[in-house]
Amino acid sequence: MEKFDLQDVEKAFERIKPYLRTTPVVESLFLNSNEREYFYKLESLQPVRSFKIRGALNKILSLTSLEKKKGVVTISSGNHGIATAYASQLLGIEKVEVIVPIGTPNNKIEKIKQFGGQVKQIGKNYDEAHTQGMKYVEKSGMNYIDSYYSDPLIYSGQGTIALELIQQLPLVDTIVIPIGGGSLITGIAVAAKSINPAIRIIGVQTAACPAMIKSIEERKFYEEYPTRDSICESLVGGIGKLSYEMLPSYVDELIAVDETDIAAAVTFMARKEKIIAEPGSCTTIAAIRKYGEKIGGKTVVAIISGGNIDEQLFYNLLAENKE
Repeated sequence: MEKFDLQDVEKAFERIKPYLRTTPVVESLFLNSNEREYFYKLESLQPVRSFKIRGALNKILSLTSLEKKKGVVTISSGNHGIATAYASQLLGIEKVEVIVPIGTPNNKIEKIKQFGGQVKQIGKNYDEAHTQGMKYVEKSGMNYIDSYYSDPLIYSGQGTIALELIQQLPLVDTIVIPIGGGSLITGIAVAAKSINPAIRIIGVQTAACPAMIKSIEERKFYEEYPTRDSICESLVGGIGKLSYEMLPSYVDELIAVDETDIAAAVTFMARKEKIIAEPGSCTTIAAIRKYGEKIGGKTVVAIISGGNIDEQLFYNLLAENKE
């Protein structure tokens, strides 16, 4: 399987930079201690409100004119679909199809449509949507925009976050990153460790779906993974093949956090830090609040990967968590 390295991430950065904003790194108002400073890298402020635009743009910019005319298709839990539709609209691609699981939050479906994507709802969860959706993709004749499985262009695009972050905060020594399929943490880890091997990479999953943790512990590739009910719809399901092959060489620690702690982290970010972040992003905050000593570091950055939280879920979490 083709892999990627720092040079690929640097090429991706040059390719996508004209189309994206540099997302801010802001200091936490409430997590800092005498031992540690905490910062947030706010990918939730990208035009599509998630980091996914980086990989999607890098891939779509690599397509030929003929390929662009054929259109693009993807399978997504939401954010990657939004990013694919937005990038396609930006680059003048007219035919865009996005396959999502039944039950995908309405706000994500609306955004996909807003940017010109046609939505197909297939399967009761992400793994089912992916399995059934790939059969459709193979027949479609369109260009498949991988979300996390094995495309080095997607991984390299996500890794550009590390280049930005190290420019903005050269003293960073620990990066805490949510894990779904694994393209985000793998992209960041490869780039960050290549620049400074001393930077520690901490990955966080919901305990409702610890697919990466179990894959690495058991040395078994979980392409699909059974999931309990979770508010982190963007993190559930199996992991990417490329991530499974590359991440173990780069990650320093993997942590699972409970759904109750994630819910409390969402409301902490909104009420205290005044930052709207979706539950998948807030796994990092839940981990820092509960396992700060284990994570360690002196200058610690949590990647806030997305802000596309379902409105009703957000209201419910605020009502249930009064801290």
